[in-house]
Amino acid sequence: MSKQSKRREALVYHAKPTPGKIKVVPTKKYASQRDLALAYSPGVAEPCLEIQKDVNNVYKYTAKGNLVAVISNGTAVLGLGNIGPEASKPVMEGKGLLFKIFADIDVFDIEVGTENIEEFIATVKNIAPTFGGINLEDIKAPEAFEIEKRLKAELDIPVMHDDQHGTAIISAAALLNALELSKKKIEEVKIVVSGAGAAAISCTRLYLAFGAKRENVVMLDSKGVIRDDRANLTSQKAEFATHRKIDTLDEAMKDADVFIGLSTSDIVSQDMLKSMAKNPIVFAMANPDPEIKYQLAIDARDDIIMATGRSDHPNQVNNVLGFPFIFRGALDVRATKINEAMKMAAVKALANLAKEPVPEQVNIAYNETRLTFGKDYIIPKPFDPRLISEVPPAVAKAAMESGVAKEPIEDWDKYKEELMQRLGSDNKILRLLYNRAKTAPKRVVYAEADHIDVLKAAQIVYDDGIAIPILLGRKEEIERLKEEIEFDADVLIIDPKTDEQNAQKNKYAEVYWKQRKRRGVTLLEAQKLMRERNYFAAMMINEGDADALITGYSRSYPQVVKPMLELIGLAPGSTRIATTNVMMTERGPMFLSDTSININPSAKDLIKIAQMTSGVVKMFGLKPVMAMTSFSNFGSSKDQTATKVREAVSYLHRRHPDLLVDGELQTDFALNSKMLQDIFPFSKLSGHKVNTLIFPNLESANITYKLLKELNKAESIGPIMMGLRKPVHILQLDASVDEIVNMTAIAVIDAQQKGKQALMSQKTE
Repeated sequence: MSKQSKRREALVYHAKPTPGKIKVVPTKKYASQRDLALAYSPGVAEPCLEIQKDVNNVYKYTAKGNLVAVISNGTAVLGLGNIGPEASKPVMEGKGLLFKIFADIDVFDIEVGTENIEEFIATVKNIAPTFGGINLEDIKAPEAFEIEKRLKAELDIPVMHDDQHGTAIISAAALLNALELSKKKIEEVKIVVSGAGAAAISCTRLYLAFGAKRENVVMLDSKGVIRDDRANLTSQKAEFATHRKIDTLDEAMKDADVFIGLSTSDIVSQDMLKSMAKNPIVFAMANPDPEIKYQLAIDARDDIIMATGRSDHPNQVNNVLGFPFIFRGALDVRATKINEAMKMAAVKALANLAKEPVPEQVNIAYNETRLTFGKDYIIPKPFDPRLISEVPPAVAKAAMESGVAKEPIEDWDKYKEELMQRLGSDNKILRLLYNRAKTAPKRVVYAEADHIDVLKAAQIVYDDGIAIPILLGRKEEIERLKEEIEFDADVLIIDPKTDEQNAQKNKYAEVYWKQRKRRGVTLLEAQKLMRERNYFAAMMINEGDADALITGYSRSYPQVVKPMLELIGLAPGSTRIATTNVMMTERGPMFLSDTSININPSAKDLIKIAQMTSGVVKMFGLKPVMAMTSFSNFGSSKDQTATKVREAVSYLHRRHPDLLVDGELQTDFALNSKMLQDIFPFSKLSGHKVNTLIFPNLESANITYKLLKELNKAESIGPIMMGLRKPVHILQLDASVDEIVNMTAIAVIDAQQKGKQALMSQKTE
């Protein structure tokens, strides 16, 4: 894209369809006159009086506790300089957007029309009662130091100048990890800091807090090395003046271990890098163009660990890794300030997170095959969903331990769950699945392992101890893909088409032929079928050579179901198969059945579908609360579609009175407990939160789950196969890596349960 096209795209983005990037959204009902009377006069007087009695009640009755002010005077905006308060507004709105999407913090951006320190401080102090925290932004040095220092001392809410501390926190985390990889100690390394502005000063102070020695630091500004014999130094620059008799960056870089760039582009040469010590660490963070181009730096030395401020290179030092989560933790304990202990806690949390296995969704977001802790991954990626559950708790704990928290957190597990829910990332049920699977991992056959997404899923479940993968497919291709994604585990690979599998194929063919020889199948036909992966994989399950099967990634659902029914067969007591999908919604997990198999189930079929779905809900550790849905409510229609649902419910009430199920019900009544209670208080579901919907036909179920998935971006687990004799699960075509991993956990748990059932039946025989 040309520079002109990018410019046009940026302007259109900010102008259309509505100017700006943020807006105020009501959090309460406002449709009726009654609502408005409560929202404003006369009802609003009551919380006002309560706050007058105790000012701390402002956190109870208003949005103050989740509201941050992003405040600037526009004197140091990005790389644009002093462009004024109005011109800085798009940046401040953007900051507000980041606060919201990364940590669910609401923001008012405030642009102050003064460069006078006293006027600026007075303005912020006067508006501070509105906010739970103050984020200072794009204020030039040295005024920024004085402004932040004064406001921190004179206000009782968290204040942070992100340009200083955000970069310091993220780069410190990256530095700790880079030093670990290069086997160097922070108290011994020689550090060169190019730049002496707010960010550079704050970064260096934080490095000292972690153990760096002042005598090992050389700082430079636009005039060269900051020496202790230079005149007219600001107090901040004097703090890092060196006694060494050197003047230039070239001289400073000789034998240096670390370069920190917070200055301007293209001032570092390859020769400078070559003069540095072994395993140099180079953080060239000038934006948009670093002090040395990334490719030039890595071409200069093989042993370099390189970071920049850019997203198109590894190791981006991005402030969004810090400020949303630091303020989140500070707000949640009502901290009176953001102190050194809290910043250092954030550093450690970020550094530790980079060493943990990376979720597949992060790999996908950054178009990476596999991110692992190393030279090219020393700091987490901004879209890592774990940031919100790891950094705020660390900051909150530090606030409590350092005595600045007014509302301490007691239940940390609950707090982490609340943090995940803020972003619609309630993964509790997934953690439950994974933990259960890990208690007794099973051998899972992947029938299409020569597809990279299937193989990546197999790698994840192997690394996480969820399952023991068996890979079916073209052996050479699987080996190539394994090397590409660095999957070096010694796992079983089988290609059913090769001669080396003839003995196993012939064994399976003999068994299959004996089962179906009176149904028109010859031995030769059975032998040919065993060359097909799905037939071979199914026989592996039948013969006990594997415990569960995952297939369907590259073939349509009907193509895969047929051989599974032929070879696996129905479970004891089952009259048909069905599927359920689990949708991870804002109200929690919702089970939808039948989403893939039965086109127009009868009343008897609906009974079995409900019973099987109940078992799956229990497998997830939940109590099934089931609504049998239709377009009518409790007999309001005599149409056959409604009456079959009514018949199924009647049977379940008679034969299974302990099952919490009712219907027929329209979906809104099923999901709106107040509506149900008000209109149909006799319902068995009254007073309960429905978590399962049984649909009258495939059309309605399939449309609903795909609608939820696409419109609400609800994560889907499934379709989960129900009613087969063995643990076989069929993916949707082109399922994502995460979906395959989730289905593998389901398959393992299914195998665990079926194994227990088999043991119990043996004992009773």
